[in-house]
Amino acid sequence: MGKLITHYMNLWDDSFRAIRVGKKTVEMRLFDEKRSLIGVGDLIEFTNTTTEEKLLCKVVNMYRYSDFRELYEHHDKISIGYNEDEKADPDDMLMYYQKGDITKYGVVGIEIAVVDQK
Repeated sequence: MGKLITHYMNLWDDSFRAIRVGKKTVEMRLFDEKRSLIGVGDLIEFTNTTTEEKLLCKVVNMYRYSDFRELYEHHDKISIGYNEDEKADPDDMLMYYQKGDITKYGVVGIEIAVVDQK
């Protein structure tokens, strides 16, 4: 068995809290150089950008897509961080990522499970 690798990522407060309570189970990111190093079984330590709290999660699965529209089609909106009363719109991700980068790298849905709350 290989050594467990821990990756480090920052999260906005609302996403952090949704993961902590087990509602959001898929973290969406660009599949850039940093994310391409993540593998199933690895750990991700998320830091809340507002409170500096830490949350340790295990990578359960990785889902690669060409863009966020495709990702949204394959995952229910609760698992990717939306509330029941919200409309899930892939264009929301343009607040965080530029279209050119999405086209260049593609995107990844990282399915996670909380291991430890610090």
